[in-house]
Amino acid sequence: MPKSPKSAALPERYVRLFRNGRNQALRIPREFELDAEQAIVRKDGERLIVEPVRQRSLLALLASLEPLDDVFPDVDEGLSPLDDVTI
Repeated sequence: MPKSPKSAALPERYVRLFRNGRNQALRIPREFELDAEQAIVRKDGERLIVEPVRQRSLLALLASLEPLDDVFPDVDEGLSPLDDVTI
């Protein structure tokens, strides 16, 4: 049976599990390193799935916000650009 392109790109590695205090841990081999500071771990049956937590950009955050329907007063109304100038 031919391997799928996804499995061919990611070779399998056997790793040892060890104890770190009360936690079970494993060392992630270099070829599987995640480009992130944090990860999310979840269990799917007998599988553990580890996904990197990506930092969202400010633009992505702003794009996800709902627009405001509030009417804001015009703060510049009645002011001249020279009103703030002091001599």
